[in-house]
Amino acid sequence: MHVNELDSSDIELFESVKSLLLARHDAEKHVVAAGVRTSTGQIHLGLHLGSRRINVCAESSAIANAVMSGDDQIATMVALCLDDEGRAIVTNPCGVCRELMGAYCLEAEVMIDDHGAVRKVASAALMPQRWMFPHENDWAVEEPHAAKETN
Repeated sequence: MHVNELDSSDIELFESVKSLLLARHDAEKHVVAAGVRTSTGQIHLGLHLGSRRINVCAESSAIANAVMSGDDQIATMVALCLDDEGRAIVTNPCGVCRELMGAYCLEAEVMIDDHGAVRKVASAALMPQRWMFPHENDWAVEEPHAAKETN
């Protein structure tokens, strides 16, 4: 997986999300905050919404806020949680969020925890074999068959 280093606009995005997380963190309701920066430079934030039966991820809230604003060309995305010492740290997106990124920001870069180092990767790299309807492919899926056995 190709990784990219961060630039000053990534640090600005991180700090915006960190401010939201520190202001609104609630161990029962709001454990993750996320943000997206669009191609216009605008930052849209989102907050995890937790309840007993369902959770809405912060990444989906941030994507929704960008889409609702009409400024939906997402360039960069990040999600943060608190570590055991209470520091805001980058957390990697779950599978549901990765699928949303495939639908709404496949071309975006995502800030990830790369074994302790924060770097950016292409959204598409996080879910290389994502689910698609057959009409969304430019290939035909063949019938499965067993490989020829060799003696």
